Amino acid sequence: MRRMVSLQNEKVKSWKKLQMRKWREKEGMYLLEGPHLLQEALFTAYDRLTAIIMDEGFHLPPDWPIEDIEVYQVTHKIFTELSQTETPQGVIGICRMIPPALSIRKGHYLLVDGVQDPGNLGTLIRTADAFGLDAVFLGEGCVDGYNAKTLRSAQGSHFHLPVIHRDLFAVTAEMKKSGIPLYGSSLQGKDMTGIAADGPYFGLVVGNEGNGASPELLAEMDKEVKIPMAGRAESMNVAVAAGILLYWLQTEGLAHGA
Repeated sequence: MRRMVSLQNEKVKSWKKLQMRKWREKEGMYLLEGPHLLQEALFTAYDRLTAIIMDEGFHLPPDWPIEDIEVYQVTHKIFTELSQTETPQGVIGICRMIPPALSIRKGHYLLVDGVQDPGNLGTLIRTADAFGLDAVFLGEGCVDGYNAKTLRSAQGSHFHLPVIHRDLFAVTAEMKKSGIPLYGSSLQGKDMTGIAADGPYFGLVVGNEGNGASPELLAEMDKEVKIPMAGRAESMNVAVAAGILLYWLQTEGLAHGA
């Protein structure tokens, strides 16, 4: 274990830069904060965790397999500079972004168009994980998938399925070639209870909190669908809506023998 005491240390400076999206993308690394998320990384995606930074009052759990991981103890002042939470939890990991070698095949996918709130995005990723999806694609204009709040909201789901920033028009074109039906969540769509899914596989597009998915992207869909609402709300939270639509699509998939 190495101890760091100066904010001017070059390694500390490089860690601090990982709070910025452009630096994360340049270095292919990100900060992962809190014992729960680090434990998830250690036990499900060990190869992604390269270093552990701990506050001087934090004690590493004895069952953590950290033999091949660099461990640094820092002063409380340094740790609070690196932490991105109001109540720091005493430990931060440095993780690699490992681009998944993913070829689109018949499966189940969530495509996220322009979602701005990192908490919403994290919940979408976690919801996709809960439904056993094959990948989540994040389009242009989407908040960063490795934003600190996104990571906290996803609760470790980044380690369970691919989360990929990619042009959604290219993704939908590949899905069409693979024969995967595309569904877009839209207030102008048809009531989901009145239509049938086109087979057991799907790509579901959800959009920006205020404006929904772009009209150009919705034009690529096989079907636009909406959730019937008995109340007077104009719309619902994008992550809640995605959960309902994913349940509907999977239930329809079971009816088709998925």
